[in-house]
Amino acid sequence: MEDYLKRSVSLADAERIAGQAMAKATELGLSIAVTIVDESGVAKFFARMDHAPLIAVDASRKKAVTAVSYGIPTGQSWFDFIKDDPILREGVHGFRDFMLMGGGVPIIGDNQVIGAIGVSGGHYLQDQECALAGLESLKGQV
Repeated sequence: MEDYLKRSVSLADAERIAGQAMAKATELGLSIAVTIVDESGVAKFFARMDHAPLIAVDASRKKAVTAVSYGIPTGQSWFDFIKDDPILREGVHGFRDFMLMGGGVPIIGDNQVIGAIGVSGGHYLQDQECALAGLESLKGQV
């Protein structure tokens, strides 16, 4: 049976990632929303810090879904992927759960995408910093 199971971020790891991302946000003086999705883009863990902007709730989810869908981070990586292709550059904004701004990062385990984190609440570069801090909590574990 285990041969048929897909590799997925565990709930314990999702909680640890989110906790570390929120710790980084506190260090930066931010209040964020953080969403962790599994390899299929289904929500695994969500938290909204006190006073985080309401719009951050949906933005964090969209960033996570975008990152897991293609296995690349949102922000500069996505922009570099689409910037020289006018059809792609204009077309991606019609995707239902797409978010270009930084803060979405795939979670990699055993060289495969097993989930993603999405962070929103600050400037997108700060969101990205929080997301990467969250992933640091898994170093050597996944």
